[in-house]
Amino acid sequence: MASEQEFRAGERAVTPPEPNDAALTFIGRIRTPWMSKKETPRQGRLDGPECQIEILPLWLPALQGLEAYEFVEVLYWLHLSRRDLVLQSPKDGTVRGTFAMRSPVRPNPIGTSKVRLLGIEGNILRVQGLDCLDGTPLIDLKPDRCRFSPLGDVPDNAQSPD
Repeated sequence: MASEQEFRAGERAVTPPEPNDAALTFIGRIRTPWMSKKETPRQGRLDGPECQIEILPLWLPALQGLEAYEFVEVLYWLHLSRRDLVLQSPKDGTVRGTFAMRSPVRPNPIGTSKVRLLGIEGNILRVQGLDCLDGTPLIDLKPDRCRFSPLGDVPDNAQSPD
């Protein structure tokens, strides 16, 4: 995507409705080495740099048991993203609808990353695999949906209760 004020060929914006049907509570902040959109990777890599997820003290008890998982799904709010494009033109020059892309430009800019959990120290999770700016607001954490069971606890074919 081009800068906030520019459009690539074929891109189209709309005026989104006023938000009125949901409220999010951020549960922490994500700390990464990336300070600008240009230097942030397009997709996180499980062998990428170590990053930290800071959980607000209120939510510290909610981390209980998370250490049993090797991978965690991280949901975060892409607070600097545009929210008005319905058609986007990635660098390859094609034009696609926003819902057919993993672009951070979305009506509700929620990002997700599957990260490797390296450790938990108090309210800090050490992880690899993020792809967001430093200071990104954290929405939620969930055990990896593909391997819901804790390591060595339940067979791989067990179904999640979700």
